Amino acid sequence: MQLKQKNISMEDNKQNVKKEKNRHNPKGLTIIYEDRDIIVVDKINGLLTIGSDREREKTAYFLLSDYVKKGNQKSRNRIFIVHRLDRETSGLLVFAKSEKVKFFLQEQWQNFTKKYVAVVEGILPDKEGEISSYLTENSIHRVYSVSNPTMGKFSKTGYKVIKESRGFSLLDVDLFTGRKNQIRVHFSEKGFPVAGDKVYGNKKIAVKRLALHSKTITLVHPFTKKTMTFDSETPQYFNQLVK
Repeated sequence: MQLKQKNISMEDNKQNVKKEKNRHNPKGLTIIYEDRDIIVVDKINGLLTIGSDREREKTAYFLLSDYVKKGNQKSRNRIFIVHRLDRETSGLLVFAKSEKVKFFLQEQWQNFTKKYVAVVEGILPDKEGEISSYLTENSIHRVYSVSNPTMGKFSKTGYKVIKESRGFSLLDVDLFTGRKNQIRVHFSEKGFPVAGDKVYGNKKIAVKRLALHSKTITLVHPFTKKTMTFDSETPQYFNQLVK
């Protein structure tokens, strides 16, 4: 039996947001949707998903943990990480409110639809296509492609050019697999790095942020089993780059 699709966007979710109007919205995060099982947020670029050795508190996980506890450190309310976004990537993040929900979403994650929007350097000769490779990581945590399938994880990225300018291309990107730095590495290795990428791109080009945004996530709700689609607006800066 086919599940009925339910589209959830910022506009569709006004009622949910209204109910939460008296609660503090964590700095750097916009709560798109929340129920007893999941929280979906829109993260700004520059904010970590989870803590690192250098930063523990300025993270989406820390801010949301405090949010669900409502300031009470003894509260049993918790959140669980389902997936991550790079620090400089903005857009949608999904968190679970129980370990059971976390495991369900992670087990099904590859079956869900994840769409990004990106601005890359240059003009792509093929206006629509797919990039596949086996990705691995070296000792300094830099991700790259290898030809030997036993040495890396299969990764697949789809794209379609939406708009072009002299120096940049705006793309809709389908993330078929969710490997670390996948989109950034795939386009960089093709010669069209994501604009503003200081690791895999051209540091000499003056772009003020990484032009990569998690725009749409379609998932099956862990309790209702209904298909839900969450959407985030494309940052205005991306359109400015391709004027």
